Amino acid sequence: MSSTSSASFQGTRPLVRLALRRDRVIVPASLAVFIALAASSATATIGLYPTVASRVQAAAAINNAPALVALYGRLYDPTSIGELAMLKTISFGAAMVAVLAMVLTVRHTRTEEEAGRLELIGAAAVGRRAPLTAALGLAAGTVLVLGLLSAAALVASGLPLAGSVAFGLSWTATGCAFAAVAALAAQLTTSARTANAITGATIGAAYLLRAVGDAAGHAGPQWASWVSPLGWAQQIRPFAGNRWWVLALFVPFTIATAGAAFALNARRDAGAGMLADRPGPATAAAHLRSPVALAWRLHRGLLAAWAAAFVVLGLVLGGIASNVGSFLTSPQARDLITRLGGLHGLTDAFIAAELGFAGVLASAYGIQAAGRLRSEETADHLEPLLATATGRVAWACSHLAFALLGTVALLTATGLGAGVARMAQTGDAAAVGQLVVSALAQVPATWVLTGIVVAAFGVAPRLSAAGWVALVAFVLIGEFGSVLRLAQPILDLSPFAHIPKLPGSKFAPAPLVWLTLLAAGLTVIGLVTFRRRDIG
Repeated sequence: MSSTSSASFQGTRPLVRLALRRDRVIVPASLAVFIALAASSATATIGLYPTVASRVQAAAAINNAPALVALYGRLYDPTSIGELAMLKTISFGAAMVAVLAMVLTVRHTRTEEEAGRLELIGAAAVGRRAPLTAALGLAAGTVLVLGLLSAAALVASGLPLAGSVAFGLSWTATGCAFAAVAALAAQLTTSARTANAITGATIGAAYLLRAVGDAAGHAGPQWASWVSPLGWAQQIRPFAGNRWWVLALFVPFTIATAGAAFALNARRDAGAGMLADRPGPATAAAHLRSPVALAWRLHRGLLAAWAAAFVVLGLVLGGIASNVGSFLTSPQARDLITRLGGLHGLTDAFIAAELGFAGVLASAYGIQAAGRLRSEETADHLEPLLATATGRVAWACSHLAFALLGTVALLTATGLGAGVARMAQTGDAAAVGQLVVSALAQVPATWVLTGIVVAAFGVAPRLSAAGWVALVAFVLIGEFGSVLRLAQPILDLSPFAHIPKLPGSKFAPAPLVWLTLLAAGLTVIGLVTFRRRDIG
C-alpha cells in the first residue's frame, strides 16, 4: 500500500475510540437486548416442546401457514428444538441487527458530516477515508461481538454448539452487509434522514423478498430468497443442517458495497452527496405561505411512500386471511395462531395479529415524522422561521399534524386494502368497514409513541430518539412477554397491550380513551416545555 493510501486512513483508530466513547451506552444496551432476546427465546421454548412428536406437530402447523412462513421463515428440520426455538429471531432478528448496523454507520458518517463535525475533524491529522473506516469498523465490531455472545448465550441455554455458532454468524454477516449498504447510502445523499430511509427501504425490500421466497414453497419463486441478504441468513439454516457455505455469499456483497462507498467517498466534496440537492421551483414561495404548507412539502414524499406500502400490506393481509383456517387443523396450530393476537375464530385471530403488526409499523412512521421537529432545529431551519410571525407552537403543531394524522391515514389504507381483498374473496362488502374500524383501533397506541417523541423534544431534545427506544421495548414485551411469563404490570407497559383484538373480540372503548389522553398529555408537556426552552 502506498504512503498516499496509508495517509487516507490516518486517524482511524482514534476515531474508533471516540465513537466507542460516544456510544458507550447505546452499544452495550443494544447488545444486552439482542442477547437477552436470543437467550430467552431458547430458554422459553425448550420446555414447551419436550418430545420429538410435539416439535413435528408444531413445525407442520407453522410450515402449513403461508402467513407465518412469510413473517418468520420456514422450518427445515421439524425435529430440531433449536430451529423451532429460534424461529422468530433468525430472519426477523437479523433484520433488527441490520437496523442496528444502519444506525451506527449513518450516525458516525452522514450525521456527523451533516452537523459539521467531520469537517472540523478533517482539519486535523485525519485521512479522508478514516471516518468511514471507523464507522464501518464500529458497526462490524459491534455485530461480531453480538454474534459471538449470542452464540454463547444459546449454548448456555442448552442448544447445540454448531447451530448456536451458525446462528450468531448469521446475525454478524447480516449486520456487516447492511452496514456496507448504510455506508453507501451515506455517500449518496446530504441528509442522514434520507440515508436512513434508503437503507431502511433496502432492509424492507430484502425482508419482503425473503418472505415471498419462503412462502412460495415448491410451487413459487423460491429464487426471491436467494437474492436477499436476509434470505441468505435464513438459508444458513442454524440448527437444521448448518449450511456454512451460505456465509460465503455475504463476503462479495459486503466487499463490493463497502468498496463502492469508499470510491464515492473519495470522489465527492465534503458535506455533499453524489445525488445533488435540487433547487425548488422559482414559484415555491407562493405555495409556502404558512407552517402547514411548509410541513406538507417536507412530509408529503415520506407519507406517500409509507401509504403505498400500507396499501400493499393490507391487500396481502386480506388476500391470505381466508386461507388460514384450511392450513391449521391441529390443536397446536390453532393455539399458535390464537396466541398471536385473536380471540374468536382463526381468521379473525390472524387479521387481528397482523393489524397489530401494522400498528407497530405505523408507530414507526409517527416517530419518524415527529422526529422532524428535532432535525429541523439542529439543521438551523427553525430560527429563520421563528424570526417571522410564526410562533413556536404553531410551527410544532404543523409537523405534529402529519405525524398524528399520518398514522390515521396509514392504518386506514391498511384496513381498506385488507377489506377490499376480503370482499373480493368472500363477496362480503361489510368486511371493508369492519376492517377499517379494526385497523383504526391501533391509532391511540401509535399516538402514545408520537407523544413520547414530542415530550422528549421539549424536555430533553438530545433524547428525541427515546421514541425508537420505547418502540423496541414495547415490541419485545409484546413478542416475548407471554412466552417468558412476565408479570402483568410489565406487559401493561406497552400501549399495544391495551388495544382490543379486532376483529374477533368485544370492542372496549375505555382503553382507547385512556391511551388517547396519555398521548395528549405527553404532547402538551412537550409543547409547553419547547415553548420555554432555548433553541439550538
